[in-house]
Amino acid sequence: MSLFVQVLISGLAIGAIYALIATGFSLLSQGSQTVNFAQGDFVVVPAFVILAANSYGLPIWASFIVALVVAALVLGILFKRLMVDPILPHGAMQLSIATMALSIVLQNGMLNADGAQAFPFPGINGGMHFGTIFIDWQSVSILLAAVAAVVALNLFMGRTRIGRAIQASAQGPQVARLLGINVARMVTITFVLNAALVTLAALLVSPIYLVKFDNGIGIGLAAFSAAIIGGFNQVRGAVVGGLLLGVVQNFAATFGPTQYRDAVPMLLLIIFILFRPQGLLGRAEERRV
Repeated sequence: MSLFVQVLISGLAIGAIYALIATGFSLLSQGSQTVNFAQGDFVVVPAFVILAANSYGLPIWASFIVALVVAALVLGILFKRLMVDPILPHGAMQLSIATMALSIVLQNGMLNADGAQAFPFPGINGGMHFGTIFIDWQSVSILLAAVAAVVALNLFMGRTRIGRAIQASAQGPQVARLLGINVARMVTITFVLNAALVTLAALLVSPIYLVKFDNGIGIGLAAFSAAIIGGFNQVRGAVVGGLLLGVVQNFAATFGPTQYRDAVPMLLLIIFILFRPQGLLGRAEERRV
C-alpha cells in the first residue's frame, strides 16, 4: 500500500509538469492555431538559463526571474514575430513543420554550447513519513506550484479584462476586433503566457530529469500526448490529461518494464486517437465532405 501511494504521488507530480506544458500547447492552439512541436525544447532552454544565472552567483529564485524574462522575450515575443507571424498565413501545417525544424536547431545549439552531459539542478531534499509511507518534499512542491499556476491562470483568464479579451480573440477574432479588442496584442500575451508556463515547468522538472540538451524530446511528446488525451481545445482537459498520463506512466515504469516508460504516452495517444479523438474533455468536431 505504501508503495502504491508513493508511486501515485510521484506520478501526479510528473503529471502536473506535463499539465503545465500541455496547457501551453492548448493556449497556443486556441489563440493562434499554432501547434508548437518545439515545446519540449522550450522547457530545456530556460533550464540552461537558470543554471547559467545561478553559476554567476544569483540564487535560484533570482535565476528563475532572469529565465522568465528571457523566455518571455525569446520564446514568446520573438518566436511569434520571427516565425509564427511570417509562416502561419501559409498554413498551419507549414508552421508545424517549421517548429519541428526549430526543435532540431535548438537541440543542436544547446549540444554545441553545453555538450551532451546531463547537468545537476538544485532541488528540494527530504520528506515526511506517514507510517510506512514516505512523501518527498520535491513531489509536494511540484504539485503545489503546478496547482497554484493552473489556478492563477484560470483566474486570470476568467476574472480579468485581459483574460476575457484573450478568450474572445481566440473564439472569434473578427467579432473581437469589432468590439475594439487588439487581437494581435492578445495573441502576443498568449505566447508570453506559454513562455511563463514552460519556464515554471523547467524549474520543476529539472531536479528530476537533470538538464540535458535532448530532454525536450520526451517531455514534449508526453505533454503533446497529454493535450490530446485531455482534449486539445480545452485548457482544463490538458490538466486532466497531464495528471492521468503522469500517473499511468509512473505505474507502468514501477510495476512493468522500465524501458517502456517513454512508450506509454505514445500508446495512450494511439488509443485515444482511435477511440476518443476529441479527448476526455474536448468537444467532438464534425467535418462535412
